[in-house]
Amino acid sequence: MDTSAAHDHRPTPAQQALDALAVNAEDQAALDTLAHSDVLVPVPDDALDEEGAEASSLALPVLEQPGGEPVVPVFTTEGELGRLLPFISRYRLVPLGALAAQWPDEDLALAIDGNSAHALTLTSRRVRTLLAR
Repeated sequence: MDTSAAHDHRPTPAQQALDALAVNAEDQAALDTLAHSDVLVPVPDDALDEEGAEASSLALPVLEQPGGEPVVPVFTTEGELGRLLPFISRYRLVPLGALAAQWPDEDLALAIDGNSAHALTLTSRRVRTLLAR
């Protein structure tokens, strides 16, 4: 019996944390797991690598949700990224807690795994208060 395909569909710890937060938005263990997880931040293919740009700097991709709210999409796996943004082939792997700790003050939501079964969207304030570690 080939079990490799079954392993491919197992939720990652970050996805399990997202599922737990869907049930209880204040689940501290799930928030800790999520804050310590790496996420994929899409880099548009037409983005140029600026000479002299600091390796620690990161340009956040901002999409507009229906209704006009700006949101930064991040993903827990390459598969989730490919399903929602198939035209993106590059990304940066970033610890979510570090990203949250430097979250801009502007009203900018964070969407984790977009329209997937594990999706979670947080307001700017909740990103900074719940995930910044």
